[in-house]
Amino acid sequence: QVQLVESGGGLVPIGGLLRLSCKASEGIFNTYSVSWFRQAPGKDREFVAGYKRSGHTTYYAEPVKGRFTMSRASTKNAIYLEMNSRKVEDTAVYYCAATRTLISSAVGQPTAYQYWGRGTQVTVSS
Repeated sequence: QVQLVESGGGLVPIGGLLRLSCKASEGIFNTYSVSWFRQAPGKDREFVAGYKRSGHTTYYAEPVKGRFTMSRASTKNAIYLEMNSRKVEDTAVYYCAATRTLISSAVGQPTAYQYWGRGTQVTVSS
């Protein structure tokens, strides 16, 4: 059973840089596609950024494009989400998710992922 653990969240001011981490229980990041999602209070879970292993392509949601960067450190079984220029609307619980098989059209669909972490809360304060 794959386990994912997120960390790095907290109460942070607008602007600046914050890096979230997601560590896997095994070396999945060379064989699985992985993504970051977030869920704000009262809203549906939404796609933030994702890496599709087949094709080695990284995708970003429009609200974070140019501000967030997703990266991987396969030797550490970890993926990261660097959040630049934070906004109040970035406040949410951030989750990492993984799946063995992923098609491009499903990258942003939560139902396409089999494994999820418990999330890390990011609160951006003005």
